[in-house]
Formats: sequence, structure tokens, C-alpha cells
Amino acid sequence: MGIPLHICILLVLCTFIQSSASGQDVGTEPLGRSQGATDAKKPSRETETRFLLFRNESDHLGCQLRLQRPETLQECGFNASQPLVMIIHGWSVDGLLETWIWKMAGALKSRQSQPVNVGLVEWISLAYQHYAVAVRNTRVVGQKVAALLLWLEESVKFSRSKVHLIGYSLGAHVSGFAGSAMGGKRRIGRITGLDPAGPMFEGAPPNHRLSPDDASFVDTIHTFTREHMGLSVGIKQPVAHYDFYPNGGTFQPGCHFLELYRHIAEHGLNAIPQTIKCAHERSVHLFIDSLRHGDLQSIGFQCSDMDSFSQGLCLNCKKGRCNTMGYDIRKDQSGKSKKLFLITRAQSPFRVYHYQFKIQLINQIEKPVEPTFTMSLLGTKGEMKRIPITVGEGITSNKTYSFLITLDKDIGELVVIKFKWENSAVWANVWNTVQTIMSWGTEPHHAGLVLKTIWVKAGETQQRMTFCPENEDDLLLHPTQEKVFVKCEVNSQRLRRKSK
Repeated sequence: MGIPLHICILLVLCTFIQSSASGQDVGTEPLGRSQGATDAKKPSRETETRFLLFRNESDHLGCQLRLQRPETLQECGFNASQPLVMIIHGWSVDGLLETWIWKMAGALKSRQSQPVNVGLVEWISLAYQHYAVAVRNTRVVGQKVAALLLWLEESVKFSRSKVHLIGYSLGAHVSGFAGSAMGGKRRIGRITGLDPAGPMFEGAPPNHRLSPDDASFVDTIHTFTREHMGLSVGIKQPVAHYDFYPNGGTFQPGCHFLELYRHIAEHGLNAIPQTIKCAHERSVHLFIDSLRHGDLQSIGFQCSDMDSFSQGLCLNCKKGRCNTMGYDIRKDQSGKSKKLFLITRAQSPFRVYHYQFKIQLINQIEKPVEPTFTMSLLGTKGEMKRIPITVGEGITSNKTYSFLITLDKDIGELVVIKFKWENSAVWANVWNTVQTIMSWGTEPHHAGLVLKTIWVKAGETQQRMTFCPENEDDLLLHPTQEKVFVKCEVNSQRLRRKSK
């Protein structure tokens, strides 16, 4: 039997995703291609899985740790008093290690306030196979990693609780198999899965993939779970204590396939692999970003799905319902996986600021209205102008709408909101007709949209605010009009002063 068409398409897609011009711009060859990777079908036992330790931030060579060779611990500068962070790469189609490995290792070593041993599980000769073969090898490599950790435990009394495995794609499942292979009641400290691979793992039982049982704490970042013919590159289901889904986890800003045409015009067909793998590898760069920008940590919010999150309904941090995405996550453990959502920017630093806005609109025009609104926000640290607002449906009567707005910069505490009904040629004609018809009445009529109150919740600070019209004698909003809203308590103070 031949391979089904949808599997063929997926494997081609995975080939593009894992391909890159990697290794060549790192400036070093020894880690670029593993010994034995040129003959991937027959890797030597010595080189099928290597454990490399990086001595400092600029070390691109690594020093090899060898089991049952305790002198290599000293030679490589292993410090048993510090935690051990091991990076585990994923599938390979070219026998080359990708450049993000050195970026992540350097970012980990650069945190002087939290010194750690940083290593790499280099299994390129076993990953440089047909995808299905590489999947089978993940369990073998996981057992090798467990053997290293057990040897450290026996030889230098290194506690498994101080181990943090960071696995990308197939490497995430390698990490899971390593954790489950340790045995005993005590678990390794932490596993981080960066867009864990989906094909041949989606829907699998916990002992056949990464799961919360594999470490004391497991967190994942899902960035490319968009399904194609029922399958996705990254696993969609929750597999950790905290599963983060940036931008819904299906695709990432700056990685849209429309970018492909521009890249091809500039770089030819070499642009295809980088464009397609962008969303899958974004998980890696979000994690590196959390290491490099400690003052700009991205926050995820627990939610059932992206649709609810897009309405701003999930910005609640009570009872552990939000957490920091990345290296400095709060390590709460619970039996049930928590799905957290957030929005990010297209480039580093990726953090944005989440706000829920709720507005109550009353339609006095007596016909359904589908206007376009914009808001300008003034805060104590800055201002954002003309943010487009979509309520998602026609305004027919009295209804409250909730929506999410994100800002790329911190404008501080919100002070003033300017709400505008943007005009269009169509609406100009409709409005003129409405006004003409109303002028025929014997009594004066006033029509428009009434907007009395705007409720705001800031996700990052959890602050709740209520805004009222600056001029409470004129509540009607017409096309092209802009209304100014201030905090209701401020408005009340003004009214009290006027009445004295």
C-alpha cells in the first residue's frame, strides 16, 4: 500500500518546516553537522546521542559529557550546585543543527542572577531520518537522556528536581519519554515543550507522548496547530500543566503565507522553508524572548477557546487563571491542564497589553446599524490613537458588547477615552435620509446611538475602570462625531463642584 495523500502532504510540509539555512551563519562547524550524520542510516553508537555542555554565553562548540566518565564533568565545567537545563532539538531533514540552539543557550547562560548548567542533547543522526523513523527514535533518545540524569544522580548526587528539559517539536516528546523513564516516585523538576510535534502524537495516550506526569511541572507553548486535512504540525491538545496558545496557537503574526510572495521576490525559492517554518519555530523565539526581556514578560489567561478570548471575556487572574509564559513561569501544579491564551506582536519583544472593553449601545434610529468605530486611548504614560473597533454584528436595540483590545506599548493607567463613529459615503446618505424624514414630524426628534458607559479591565494589572461621558447632557452619538469619556468618579467630582 502507498502512503495516503494527506500524510504525503504533511511530510512535505514538515520537511519545509524543519529545513533552514541553519548552522552556516553561526560561525562554527563542529556542531553544524554531527559525526555520522552524513550516513544517517547507519549512525555509530558513539555519536547517535551526544550530550554537550556549554561553558559560557559565546560557546558554540560545546564540551561532550560521557556517561561513566566522571572526569568529563570537571573538564566541561559542570557545577553540581547549579540547576541543569538541557535543550533538545527536533526532527532534521538536512543533518544540520538549527541556529536557534545557540541563541537559546546564550540567553540561558547570560542570566547571571540565575546561573545554570546549559547543555544540548544532540541526536541529529537519529533525527535525520524519515519522519516516522525519527518518531520511533524519540523514545530511544529519551531513555538515553534518563540514563545521563540517573548517572549524575549516582555519581555526584545531583538531584533530578534540578533538571529542566526544553524540547522543540519532536524534542518535546523526547523530554517526556526521558521523564517517564527515570522511574521511582520522584520526578525531574520541569519540562518545557516548544510546539510539541503533532503527527503521530495527536490523540495518543499520555504514555506515548509528552504529558503532565513526566515531570513535577510541565509547560508548553503551542504556535502552529493549524490543521491541514485533519492533521497539524504542532500538537493541538493540552499536554502539560499549563498549555499556552499565543494568538490562538494556529498561526502567528508575521508568519502569514502572504509573506511568501514577497520573500520569493527577494530570495527566490530559498525563502520557502523559512516562511513555512516561521509559525512552528515561533515557540522557540517566544521562549528566548522571555529570557532576554525579563521586564517584558508575556501573560497568558485561562480560557476555553480563542473566540471567547477575542471578546475579552477571560482576563481574570484569580485562582491561578493567568501565568507568565516562558522561563519565569509560576510553577503551579494541578492534575488538570490549563489552556491559556494571549496575543503577541510579530517581533521581539513580543509582549502586548490586553484590555477588555464593554460598551452599552442603544439604537434610537429604529433601523439596524452597522457602523465603524474607533477609539483613542490616553494614559498616564502615553497615547494610542484611532484603534478600529468591530462589534461584529448590526446594532438593533439595547445591547452590551464586549471585545478585546491589545496595545503594543504601555500607556500607563487609562485616563481618557475618545470614542468616534467613523463616517462613510454610504452612511452619510443614510443619515441624511433619516434626518430628512424626522424633520417631517410635528415634534422635534433626536436619533442616534446612545453610549452611556464604557467598562474597562486591564489584563496585566487587573485594574477595573468605568468611564462616563464628559458631557452627560449630550449622550447621542452621530456619524463623524467623537465623544470624550472620563473616569466616572472624576466626572462626579466635577458635577459636585459645579453644584456648589
